Amino acid sequence: MERGRRDFIKLALTGAASFAALSTLGPSAFGAPRGGDAKRGLRLLILGGTGFLGPHVVVAARARGHVLTLFNRGKTNPGLFPDVEKLRGDRDGDLKALEGREWDAVVDTSGYTPRVVKASADLLAPKLGQYVFISTLSVYDDTRKPGMTEDDPVAQLPPENKDSEDVQTYYGALKALCEKAAEASMPGRVTNIRPALIVGPGDPTDRFTYWPVRVAAGGRVLAPGDGDDPVQIIDARDLAAFILTTTERRHFGTFNAPGPAKKLTMAGMLEAVRTGVDANARFSWVPADYLEKKGVAPWSDLPAWVPLGPDTRGFATISNTRAVQRGLRFRPAAETAADTLAWWQTLSEERRASPRAGLSRERETATLAAWDKERPGVSRMEPGG
Repeated sequence: MERGRRDFIKLALTGAASFAALSTLGPSAFGAPRGGDAKRGLRLLILGGTGFLGPHVVVAARARGHVLTLFNRGKTNPGLFPDVEKLRGDRDGDLKALEGREWDAVVDTSGYTPRVVKASADLLAPKLGQYVFISTLSVYDDTRKPGMTEDDPVAQLPPENKDSEDVQTYYGALKALCEKAAEASMPGRVTNIRPALIVGPGDPTDRFTYWPVRVAAGGRVLAPGDGDDPVQIIDARDLAAFILTTTERRHFGTFNAPGPAKKLTMAGMLEAVRTGVDANARFSWVPADYLEKKGVAPWSDLPAWVPLGPDTRGFATISNTRAVQRGLRFRPAAETAADTLAWWQTLSEERRASPRAGLSRERETATLAAWDKERPGVSRMEPGG
């Protein structure tokens, strides 16, 4: 069972956020950015900039006095930031608009294959001070070791597929190769940031949003496991702030960026969500093995959650010490939940009727009813549940 669960987890973490259709973003997606410490405004190039994380970087950078240029195809949220310089092109084969330009740093939020990252890094290297590449914690292929650091081994492509660009299958390995490609083009001038599950206003995947929305609806909520499984998430606004801190302070190297500052359990996260959305929801904790038997999957059906087991001991325990020492800070999970719900409520009724992650209310109700019937009195429910 553990081997199958680990295979599922690896599949679930293949960058689903990267392939989801993007929501329409508006001003409500962005909270008040936190100030930086740059002595002068930097000239920043964002490769992307109009999806989920990118806009948060743009908003925070402008608040800190930096001058922005966005490079993208102009297909995603093209109306965002009308007063910001935009260069049109394609990461995969059309970089002409970048030729002859000079920036202090580039933030690459849209690189998934080493060939594409190498092309942009090679072109920009002669007139660029720093390449900030947004990677992922999925570069760590072995989730059995607790407390992994930036120095632990990363995934590799199998020899028989050493030239593969199949991002769905080899997401972590390809991101690891992207890191190496940037460093090869710009030795000593690269910052690789490996975030955990990125959450908050504007998230197109609903992988965290499910919880604020469901808890705000109140009533009895199916909660997975025993509540003690660890969780690692990071608010996109906190990640954006750290990205800018690394450019302002010229921090080079590799940084894991999971949050929060201290250990967070599933029970702690759900309690923070309930506090943030000010709801009267009641949590019913259902064991992981029972959920597995019923086909209720971790991560997709019950987002942000992976049950702790021999093959997953290290999944949500990755160290963020190095990044915290360099300025990574985290807002309370309750604040993230409240802001995420407020953003969700600004979306169209059609969008809100079709969440992209999480259990439907019908499946949740059926699963809880089956659990009550099969194991009456065993589920750990809070008083009043």
